[in-house]
Amino acid sequence: APESLMQALEDLDYLAALDNDGNLSEFGIIMSEFPLDPQLSKSILASCEFECVDEMLTIAAMVTAPNCFLHAPPGTEEIALTCWRKFSHPAGDHFTLINVFNAFKEASADSANQYFCNEKWCRDYFLSCSALRMAEIIRAELVAIMKRIELPISEPDFGSKENLLSIKKSLLSGYFMHIARDVDGSGNYLMLTHRQVAQLHPFSSYHNTRRVPEWVLFHEFSIAEDNSIRVVSEISPDLFMELAPQYYFSNLPPSESKDILQEVSDHSANVSATKEEQK
Repeated sequence: APESLMQALEDLDYLAALDNDGNLSEFGIIMSEFPLDPQLSKSILASCEFECVDEMLTIAAMVTAPNCFLHAPPGTEEIALTCWRKFSHPAGDHFTLINVFNAFKEASADSANQYFCNEKWCRDYFLSCSALRMAEIIRAELVAIMKRIELPISEPDFGSKENLLSIKKSLLSGYFMHIARDVDGSGNYLMLTHRQVAQLHPFSSYHNTRRVPEWVLFHEFSIAEDNSIRVVSEISPDLFMELAPQYYFSNLPPSESKDILQEVSDHSANVSATKEEQK
């Protein structure tokens, strides 16, 4: 539909993938080297700047591969949740996916019979072995692309405070259009762009920990799955305002969420101005 095409072009423009004539910018040309959604490509390129490429490639592979969490057979749901809790990361689902992938790789490395071990390990943790193997393949392909176009791949540093912040910055650089706010404290998330209300997907690690963050970045929204947002991580309004393009923010429809973000921005500007005056 023409509306969808216009929306796609607008999104590419927000991502700095187009030049003033509507052609691919230099940045857009590099983004197009990756066989991924533009937002994900942008996040990978941003991770070069924020030095968290290793982790961002894992996230990209995991969200591109099929969902790795299996539907637990009836009667085993609580067991599955307990198993998955081992991988839960307080920063959110993107980080939980890194934990899952790293644990899968570790299980593979520890085994003499890799195939058998992987299958058993995945069964034990209610995870899809085929999805995780696919993530391995995708990640290797992304690494090959990075090397071919001579982009830097930073050393793994997952777990450090700086690294977690860098990952969030990289994600926000690509997914600033995928932000939602819990409007009533009970997990009803109003999406900033489309003004639709959504709930966390049942596979979200936040479901497992029963914590409802106020502001989140999500990978995708699914109407088919009960209006749920999938692969969700907490972000701060300050970080959003720091990384979202100003003209994207200006074009957002009026809302309470936008007003809150504007207040955050104004406060940050006042603090910065005060610091400048004190110098």
